[in-house]
This record gives sequence, C-alpha cells and structure tokens, in this order.
Amino acid sequence: MLIGLELKITCNNLYLTFVYYSFTISIFLRYIILFIVSFLFLNLSAQKERNVIQFSGVVVTEDANGDILPLPYTNVSILNTSRGAVTEIDGFFSLVAQAGDTIVFSRIGFESVEKVIPDTLSKIFYSWYQVMSKDNILLPEAVIQPWPSRENYKIEFLAINVDNEMRKYAQANLAQKALDEMLFAVPGDGLESYNLLVDQQFEEYRTTGQYKPQNIFNPAAWAEFIKAWKRGDFKRK
Repeated sequence: MLIGLELKITCNNLYLTFVYYSFTISIFLRYIILFIVSFLFLNLSAQKERNVIQFSGVVVTEDANGDILPLPYTNVSILNTSRGAVTEIDGFFSLVAQAGDTIVFSRIGFESVEKVIPDTLSKIFYSWYQVMSKDNILLPEAVIQPWPSRENYKIEFLAINVDNEMRKYAQANLAQKALDEMLFAVPGDGLESYNLLVDQQFEEYRTTGQYKPQNIFNPAAWAEFIKAWKRGDFKRK
C-alpha cells in the first residue's frame, strides 16, 4: 500500500513537471511567433512607405552654339548602392528605384548632379530631363618647341646643357630601386596586357582535355633550378 502511494505521488510529480515545461515552451513559442509576425509587418510597412518607381529620362547637354544635344554614356547611379544604368546613344536611360532615392548623374568632363526622387508620387512611373554642364579643368602650362622634324629634335636634345641638378634628378629616376618600384606600380600598356591574355589562353587551349604538365617532372626545369642554386640566386641579399 505504501509503495503504491509513493508511485502515485511520483507519477503526479512527473505529470506536473511535464505540464509546467509544456506551458513554458508554449509561452516561448508564442513570443517567437509574435516576434516573427511583428518583423514581417514592419518590413511590409517599410515597403509600402517606399514605393518602387520606374525612373526614366533623357540626359542632354548644350554645345557652343546653344543647341541641345543628347549625352550618351552618362552614368546614372543610385547613391550608396551598386545599382544604376548608362545612357544610350540618344541619351535615354531607365532603371528601377525607390521613392526617396538619390540619383547621381556623372560623366567625365561634366559636373555631377544629384536628383532626389520625390516620396509623394502616386504613380510608379517617373520621368526626368537632365541637362549636364561642362566642367572646366585647368591644365598646367605646356611649352611647344619649334622643331620641324625628328632629326632636328635629336640634335637640339643632345645640345641641351645638363646641369648638376638635372643630372641628379635623372640618376634618381634611373636608380635600380626606383625602377623596381615602377615595375610593380606602373600598369602594363594595352599591347602588353593583350599579349599576356593571348599567352594564357594558348596555355589553356593547349592542355584542354588533359592534365596540365608539371615542371616537377621536367628535366630542363630541374637543370635550370640547379644552375640557379649554384649561382646563389636563392640566397638572401
């Protein structure tokens, strides 16, 4: 009789514990569901406040005679984003933006202009006619020497009196340290970049469908490595 009473009390305790934890988990799940619903509601409210707009228009400029001309290849970007467009040959552009976004019009040689899309629009289409003004850039003075041909230039160049200050500048520019820095700082020209790309494509096409050869199995590469090792090319300088 005593054992049955103890077993009954233990079962009741387990049942009460299970009910308590079930009630706690239920309250916790309710809070999670309430948080998710509130988050979605706030996002929907924010999206409703900022309507999606199809922003289109034309970018033009004024020439020396006062005529209006389309301005192609103008960058039309949304401020603080990576989205934007480029005007076509007739100056037309079109992109998707939101009400309140700041649109930046920029082009080399012209002053940049910012335009804010109104947040009170009732339609999803908004057109804009942007006039770009030329930006004046002052260049340093350039002196043109009257040498009629390349041969005369060589003669006059060799006849220039090089003083010690100019010689010092020339030696500093031709120093090995300066040349090494320029080797990594100065980018390659168009022909050099093109030749590098062609060589890389040739290597890829040459080994298409097979494993690329490894110099670890190349006797000629090992011979060059041994020669460089004997010359001391790998020693710290």
